[in-house]
Amino acid sequence: MRRKITVFIIVLVCFLLQTTLFQSISFLTVAPNLLIIVTASFGFMRGKKEGMYIGFLCGALIDIFYAQILGGYALLFMYIGYLNGFFRKLFFPEDFKLPMVLIAASDFLYNFVIYFFLFLFRNRLEFPYYLSHVILPELVYTLLMMIILYFIILKVNRRLEEIEKRSAAKFVS
Repeated sequence: MRRKITVFIIVLVCFLLQTTLFQSISFLTVAPNLLIIVTASFGFMRGKKEGMYIGFLCGALIDIFYAQILGGYALLFMYIGYLNGFFRKLFFPEDFKLPMVLIAASDFLYNFVIYFFLFLFRNRLEFPYYLSHVILPELVYTLLMMIILYFIILKVNRRLEEIEKRSAAKFVS
């Protein structure tokens, strides 16, 4: 129960930061995607199932407050969390390269799917423009924010795992 409440607070704080503070200090009209960082991080730290649940929560928040059609972002974030869950066995907390690559790939996938469904279907074929003015600046900004946010999430996850192990040890003895 403690994990669920803590993760919900992390998601809520990141959602609020992403939609308020970082929108006002956007760089080249893009803001970092903190929810992608949270979804991908918990996906490869905790596995496919938890990545899907957290991805659904992140996407549902965006759907409820900003989307015209409910469910699209929730589904997209669920897939991102699930795909990152495949890398749980390769994840080592000391290794910084894998999280950076996975979060960059997740952000690129997210923006490509957004382009595909929101622009390409409406016959807006300026992908090079969208790539250079939206996808790449957001990817760089997200990776810069990942350096800070990832270590916070990692520390919280380690602390929660320690608490869960101590709690489980009480039941065994």
